Amino acid sequence: MTPIIEPQELLNLTRADYILFDVSAGSKPRYSAEHLEGALFIDLNNDLAEIRDFAKGGRHPLPALNDFFEMLGSFGVTSQSHVILYDDKNGANAAARFWWMLRAIGHEKVQVINGGYQAAVEAGYPVSSEIISPKPLEYIGTKEWQLSTATIEEVQVARENPQNIVVDVRDANRFAGLTEPIDLIAGHIPGAINVPFTENLDAAGLFLSPEVLKSNYEKIFKDVKIENVVVHCGSGVTACHTLLALDYAGLGVPKLYVGSWSEWSRNDKPMALKSETL
Repeated sequence: MTPIIEPQELLNLTRADYILFDVSAGSKPRYSAEHLEGALFIDLNNDLAEIRDFAKGGRHPLPALNDFFEMLGSFGVTSQSHVILYDDKNGANAAARFWWMLRAIGHEKVQVINGGYQAAVEAGYPVSSEIISPKPLEYIGTKEWQLSTATIEEVQVARENPQNIVVDVRDANRFAGLTEPIDLIAGHIPGAINVPFTENLDAAGLFLSPEVLKSNYEKIFKDVKIENVVVHCGSGVTACHTLLALDYAGLGVPKLYVGSWSEWSRNDKPMALKSETL
């Protein structure tokens, strides 16, 4: 199953055959007022992360597996469910993070709507303000995350190893240390390269074709194997947009550094700051 679903494809599916989630981080008021009909709301902070000490795991560390399974079950999701996700940021908000988490527990039937909420509305998917109450079920999953992650110590090693590539998907100004709207320090991990997640999208905010994505990333990674690539962002959320794009391109899913810059910048680690990037 392709990780991306086009809005028109969604319209052709039988509504009872899939579970739809709105994963627009910070947009609960908008969801309450209007969302794609039948969609359930997932909260990034409460459902897709276990927030604690930012210095130990970053701003959005992964929840315990059992807690994640319990959350899925509470929304009526089983291991056989076809799950379809969207957000209001072309998948870069939290839909891609939810996609990664499901794939990381071996859930194959999960897709993200290309173009997100707006594209689905423009394609004619009905909207509603009705809040659906799901029927709780049991989710039986794996005993560990099945997709690779990297710890802060592993990133420290990878950034100095020519057989690895550390990719920062934040925008160029944040990478260069010119601005930092969220974390305490502006800059980036020394040795990392900057490939903003926006480069996965065309001018209309839709994912580039798998063929174009594959060609673009093969030029960037060159001879480095996909399993030796580490992808991060500010807190391990937007990075998943690039993991989604790489999977869509048929290249596989590299390592996610969940803690990302929010963890790295709060520890005694080397940092490339503004004065060093100009």
